[in-house]
Amino acid sequence: MKNNHLPFTKKNYQLMLTGIAIIVLGFVIMGLDQQPHGFGFMGLTLGPIVVLFGFLFQFYAIFYKKNN
Repeated sequence: MKNNHLPFTKKNYQLMLTGIAIIVLGFVIMGLDQQPHGFGFMGLTLGPIVVLFGFLFQFYAIFYKKNN
């Protein structure tokens, strides 16, 4: 009989959803910038840093493996 293990666990999917939420939050922060064309602190600095953190968190979520 074959041993079919899924590549991701429930925890991986929860972490991935959290990462997606962080990325969306970063884009929302960029959109909330009041400067013309988003050239203020929130649009050029804070938002992209949050989005980058979200993508790094996604890598962590994908490679997360529970030690048994």
